[in-house]
Amino acid sequence: MKNLKKKSKTSKNFFNCKITFLKSFTLIEILVVSTIIGLLAAAGIVSYAQFSKEARDAKRKADLEQIRAALEMYRSNNNQYADFTGNCSSYTALTGSTKYLQSMPTDPKATSGLFYYCNISANDYTLGAYLETGSTNVCVAGQCGNYCNYCLGPYGQK
Repeated sequence: MKNLKKKSKTSKNFFNCKITFLKSFTLIEILVVSTIIGLLAAAGIVSYAQFSKEARDAKRKADLEQIRAALEMYRSNNNQYADFTGNCSSYTALTGSTKYLQSMPTDPKATSGLFYYCNISANDYTLGAYLETGSTNVCVAGQCGNYCNYCLGPYGQK
């Protein structure tokens, strides 16, 4: 009986070969993983671009509010606004001897030709900017230079 047990143990290893399996990935696995990584990277880039646009738009709105507050302080001291039409960065009434603003804000993407538009008369004003993500508040034609889609006046959005 003892001999039979020995023979059955040796018969298990019939060919007496050592089989080794290499631990590696198949081509399909590599393609699937690289495709998933590519899709995630593309989604991240698109999201980053959208968040950047929204951040620049928020800065534009904040800058226009800052100019609006300075204009109201100017009117409080002088009983009227100083007339001006054009690029707000050229408007010096708020940054002159009496400083209502340290410096006039400029559009965050000014290198692309965008700027803040000012149309100021003695009793009213319209400040405008072009928002990259669009706006629910579309300015009336001609109200802020025919290029902006966000307008601001003495009482808020126009």
